[in-house]
Amino acid sequence: MPPFPQLLGLFPPRSATVGLEGLYLGLGLHRLGSPAAPFVYANFVSSLDGRIALEDAGGKTYLPKRLTSPNDFRLFLELHAQADCLVTHGGYLRALAAGRLGNILQVGAHEAGHDLPAWREAQGLPPQPAVVVASASLDFPLPPSLRAHGQTCYIATGAKADPAKVAYWRDQGYEVLVAGPGKAVAGGALTRQLGGLGYRTPYLVAGPRMLETMVRDGCLSRLFLTTTHQLLGGLGFHGLLPGPELGEAGRLRLISLYYDAEMPADAGQCFAQFAPGAIL
Repeated sequence: MPPFPQLLGLFPPRSATVGLEGLYLGLGLHRLGSPAAPFVYANFVSSLDGRIALEDAGGKTYLPKRLTSPNDFRLFLELHAQADCLVTHGGYLRALAAGRLGNILQVGAHEAGHDLPAWREAQGLPPQPAVVVASASLDFPLPPSLRAHGQTCYIATGAKADPAKVAYWRDQGYEVLVAGPGKAVAGGALTRQLGGLGYRTPYLVAGPRMLETMVRDGCLSRLFLTTTHQLLGGLGFHGLLPGPELGEAGRLRLISLYYDAEMPADAGQCFAQFAPGAIL
């Protein structure tokens, strides 16, 4: 595996380059939250025209290979390694089962993150994070890798979810978290429940709708955004937020910005970190 590159730090102003490996581990996100105030963070990769995913002719969502890179994936894994809880969604699990997306639920499952299990152990973190599946439909398969790695798994849904499906998951031995008054999961309610269960650093790998509800409810602590310097186009696509205007809740402040000239080839990308309100 080739060595990771040097990045140009653009903000805060600095003249020296910094190494990509360890860039996000050095933030110590796993120490920033508490059960009383969980540190909720999310990560996305976007094209210059705002695409985070495209839709094929059948309306199925997929992540274009052009949008991804080993450098971005390494930073994704560094964020992943600091979580005590991953928040995903039913759509991802359905895509995983169909082979449209890869498995990102276990730390150390990819060569680019082979060092991260030892890092977690050194930080006093459990070998694997817990997993929360947020779903309004409650219609998804659970991958066998969760049981194989001994990961605690919760099902999160709204108060108006189908009672029969709620009962099904409880009968399977899973704790169902009712987080929100409707069918969908509400960010504030889910964050409070996770804090009540003792979780400190939930990492959102759940797509735009979960990001939106966390922002609207004032629960998002940090947003990591990779912007790849490409225009993707595409008639069917997904952006960062699917809902109506956010207003004041959508204002974020830049915490850091790094330029990666190596990937993708002949284009480059930027790694940005944002927080709501004043710079922490």
